[in-house]
Amino acid sequence: MTGTSSAPPLPGAATLPPRRRGVELTLVVLAVVLSVFGYLVVGLTREGAAPPDTLGYGAGLGGLALLAHLAVRLCAPYADPLPLPIAVLLNGVGLVLIHRLDLQTPGDRAAPAQLVWSTVGVGLFILVVALLRDHRALRRLAYLSMVAALVLMIVPIFFPSVNGARIWIRAGDFSLQPGEFAKVLLAVFFASYLAANRNALRFTGRLIWRVRLPSGRVLGPIVAVWLLSVGVLVLERDLGTSLLFFGLFVIVLYVATGRTGWIAVGLLLAALGAFAVGSLEPHVHQRVEDWLHPFATIEAGRGPSQLAQSLFAFAAGGVLGTGLGAGHSALIGFAVKSDFILATAGEELGLAGLTALFLLYALLVERGYRTALALRDPFGRLLATGLASIVALQVFVIAGGVTGLIPLTGMAMPFLAQGGSSVVTNWVIVALLIRMSDSARGLPPGAEPVEAREARTPEVDRT
Repeated sequence: MTGTSSAPPLPGAATLPPRRRGVELTLVVLAVVLSVFGYLVVGLTREGAAPPDTLGYGAGLGGLALLAHLAVRLCAPYADPLPLPIAVLLNGVGLVLIHRLDLQTPGDRAAPAQLVWSTVGVGLFILVVALLRDHRALRRLAYLSMVAALVLMIVPIFFPSVNGARIWIRAGDFSLQPGEFAKVLLAVFFASYLAANRNALRFTGRLIWRVRLPSGRVLGPIVAVWLLSVGVLVLERDLGTSLLFFGLFVIVLYVATGRTGWIAVGLLLAALGAFAVGSLEPHVHQRVEDWLHPFATIEAGRGPSQLAQSLFAFAAGGVLGTGLGAGHSALIGFAVKSDFILATAGEELGLAGLTALFLLYALLVERGYRTALALRDPFGRLLATGLASIVALQVFVIAGGVTGLIPLTGMAMPFLAQGGSSVVTNWVIVALLIRMSDSARGLPPGAEPVEAREARTPEVDRT
């Protein structure tokens, strides 16, 4: 009798987890099918016939998704199988919603441009997964990332404001929002600096009222960078991005030190800053007034405001929605494809559809946090936490604004809303999370990076 038999692994032998690339491929195909089905339903509802380019749309989205999957299969075989299908589905639903709104705004077609930016985003996704073999290499670029982020935030100040905010670089028909790229760069800097100084932040400093404050030598540089970034954003009159950066700073600082006091201090400073900016800055103050009195324009006889139209759209959607293409959210106006695209989803997909979207975002964030817990190097843990928190904060800020929970801040819903800079940045975030999850799951038990061994050695403060 001939043949081979696989002997069971010896006790204590290192075993790698299953790759699960087949699961990822199945979910990617399902995401593409759901997106194409949504595109088909919009055409049948609005025009009574299937769109002639349905097959082209499906082939384009499917081709991009397949290339992304192949990059993960070849370059990150042990990566988490869920982030990529979630990103493909959210990006596909976003394209469907933007195309649906294009049918009611023939003079302002955004879906073709969004598809081009999605292609660029997937291309960068493939490059990051293929070329960044070890996420710890980013740690050496910490201060370069900080400088680049500050430059990206300063440049829009010298360009004309758009809808009251100076966050865009415009040249003809081309526009770019540099702050979207700056958030990833700042996440790299925060993670690198705090990984190197976490013990000093945790164990050293002056004790005041039972609160141990870190020394200025340790905390000073990162606070200075944060204050400078927030100051620039105040000049740009973009409260949403300021809130995002502040939340990122506090979350990563809390994870690095384990001190719950940082959360209390962060909430206090956020409340004071929001009150000051909301009282002194006319553009932000108007948004606060619209939030407090969303129906004031109706009572004054000037018609419903954008926020009021958004609330009407959610109410019209009910539990199951009016159906894709059968809503009237285009009445919201100029920001219906960006800031308020969630209102279209709420009206046409209903509470059930919104819940599904929020669960997708929650699952993406959860997988990011799971990756952070699985990593064994401090920098990777903080970076994965920061990147996942960026997505979580954006979803909260945008969803809260369009539903009237908090004042509207004017940001792009990840993957869903119109915005080339946003969709490209979010594909990069997913690529980094996939790369780090491959490092976390592909490391055999018992193998330990040098950084993890160094992390167990307390740093000595020599001041």
